[in-house]
Amino acid sequence: MASYQHTQPGTLMRVSFAIAVLGFLVGAALAAGSDPKMMAVLAVLALVMFLVMLLFHSLTVEVARGYLVIRFGVGLVRKRWPLKEIESVEIVRNRWWYGWGIRLTPHGWLFNVSGSDAVQVRLESGKQVRIGTDEPEKLQRAIMDAVARYRR
Repeated sequence: MASYQHTQPGTLMRVSFAIAVLGFLVGAALAAGSDPKMMAVLAVLALVMFLVMLLFHSLTVEVARGYLVIRFGVGLVRKRWPLKEIESVEIVRNRWWYGWGIRLTPHGWLFNVSGSDAVQVRLESGKQVRIGTDEPEKLQRAIMDAVARYRR
């Protein structure tokens, strides 16, 4: 059983990808009669954008069974860290230019779908990761409590 689980929707990402998919489909429909190759290219682009949207439309964070686990979208893109390797957790704010998705920042890897709030997890190895969240206090507390329970 998870001691913490929360899914943050990437609302702006969903809207942006949906607009792109719709734009490519409209373009494909307009090109259908005059340029079949262009129609096919635009249809494939719409499909690719839709698949990317499925992969990254949300971020689920879970603290359970000895691990901190994150999953994007439908769950094919995921990462996990053993609780025993977590040294510290602090609430941080990301710079707007760090963006969304999976990024390498000056503070380590960032996993984010929306907003600028995050928790920064420092591992015993010295590596750091930032996990975007719309409830940073709850996530920080859940990780710290789980690490404390694990170390007893």
